[in-house]
Amino acid sequence: MQNNPKIGIITDGISRNFEYALNTMVETGLEYVELQYLWEKQVGGLNDADVKLVKSLIEARNLKVSCISHHNLAGIPVDTVVDTPAYRDQIHTLQRCIDIAQTLGTNLVRIFSFQKEMVLFGAEPIVAEGAWATLLNRLEEPLQIAEAANITLVIETAISSNITSALLARKLIDELSTNHLKVLWDPCSSLYCTEVSYPDGYEIIRDHIAHIHLKDGIVNLPAATFDFCAMGQGQMQSYYTDIVNALKRDGYQGTISLESVYTPENGTREDGFRESLPVFMELLAN
Repeated sequence: MQNNPKIGIITDGISRNFEYALNTMVETGLEYVELQYLWEKQVGGLNDADVKLVKSLIEARNLKVSCISHHNLAGIPVDTVVDTPAYRDQIHTLQRCIDIAQTLGTNLVRIFSFQKEMVLFGAEPIVAEGAWATLLNRLEEPLQIAEAANITLVIETAISSNITSALLARKLIDELSTNHLKVLWDPCSSLYCTEVSYPDGYEIIRDHIAHIHLKDGIVNLPAATFDFCAMGQGQMQSYYTDIVNALKRDGYQGTISLESVYTPENGTREDGFRESLPVFMELLAN
């Protein structure tokens, strides 16, 4: 008998008012809390008192934490020197996120793959020579920290970082050869690098997926646009059922988070969440 995947949401997709977001989760039947922005802070910026409060609010509602999703290792060049303040700040925050993860009972902490270089492989002069080898090197210390803490880092397939696709995520994991790095698969984001979500992307990384974001959008690569929309109204619609069926077939044990980033015209982020929620729930209940 196939089990339905665990379902949750990145809470600021409802509201940055954390208590309100949790109450809405209870109301709508979402059980797994993914933490990114809470109140006026990103999760890695929470102090000890904040974390204690967060823990009590989650436990009082019988919810569970799926992933600590600070923007670790995002927005700085991959060749940032490891002993500079910019890199050390990233490492310090990553360690803080690991501490928070252990306190809140999850073993997943999200990372990114630094600021995107446009061409990683190919011929000069357009290729970013050495960027891939540098990426492998810059991930050594984060992985050592994760191993020491027995935490799994999940690297997101993201538009603005170097790991944009399932293909590159699999290449990275194969070359680093560690049990402490898995994939946070965001197939909608990978539409922007033209990767076909299913079967192509899924089959490449199915054995390495530890967490998933689902959303919907419309990509126009020649125009360099990516417009978010309610689930079922964009280019992901044709892939959802195949992805979920494959996850069930293959015994996926992780969580699927609704990434509510769509805001309707003249509406709010919560309005976008409530528009997408019925599609998300029906998809994962069948």
